[in-house]
Amino acid sequence: MATNGRNFPPQKQEHQPGLEHVMNPSPQFMNPNYKPAGKLQGKVALVTGGDSGIGRAVCYLFVKEGATVAFTFVKGREDKDADDTLRLLLENKTGDAKNPIAIAADLGFDENCKKVVDEVVENYGRIDILVNNAAEQHKTSSLDEITEDRLVRVFSTNIFSQFFLCRHALRYMNVGSSIINTTSVDAYLGNPELMDYASTKGAIVSFTRGLALQLAQKGIRVNGVAPGPVYTPIRPASMEESDVSEWGSKTPMGRAAQPHEISPSFVFLASDDSTYFTGQFLHPNGGMIVNG
Repeated sequence: MATNGRNFPPQKQEHQPGLEHVMNPSPQFMNPNYKPAGKLQGKVALVTGGDSGIGRAVCYLFVKEGATVAFTFVKGREDKDADDTLRLLLENKTGDAKNPIAIAADLGFDENCKKVVDEVVENYGRIDILVNNAAEQHKTSSLDEITEDRLVRVFSTNIFSQFFLCRHALRYMNVGSSIINTTSVDAYLGNPELMDYASTKGAIVSFTRGLALQLAQKGIRVNGVAPGPVYTPIRPASMEESDVSEWGSKTPMGRAAQPHEISPSFVFLASDDSTYFTGQFLHPNGGMIVNG
């Protein structure tokens, strides 16, 4: 693999959320050398933003590890990606896992988050693993470009939804359940071009740590993953064409990650391999030292 950061051709998408099926080349959600071991057998998982990018890679590994999976997507925009992911999960589900479901939802509203949780529970009876992964971002060069409406929208999608979903899902989570929140290396390093996005990711770190302390005595673990640059649809949908081809070039490894390089962190935090982890973050970021 090239290490100069120029692994991908320049590309841009004009609307958000980004679409995986139009990316060239397609992100790699699957590692053919991954060996599942039934780590999530019998578990029920809800993954937000599971139609593409890191979310799709997580859903794929979860079903390979035996879980029953529900995921959310944005209706009218991400329908094809959601259909592709649903087909993928059906083809790879194992053992006594139930058929996966895709739930269309705008997660920036409490009512919608409750509906998502209710649908998962109606289908599967409970939630053992909640992955809060859905997010949006917009490139900016000045605070003057961040309007009140945009600020509210980004915070609603990226962090309000995590509060809402956790609050509703916890009613159906028992001892041994796991919550995993996706933040970003930007929460630790800052990002002058993604001020509102990076601010939400910092809020996710604090939320995760506080909720972990609140739920420790109930036997429910709360952790997070803080990826560095990853080749996913959010990048071409929010940045310039050249930003995609340069993506990851400033990391010590000199490249962006593929989604399949991030998803095993979620399997670890969802499984019994991490029973002494709570309030912690894993940092698959290509070698950036964040001391977080």
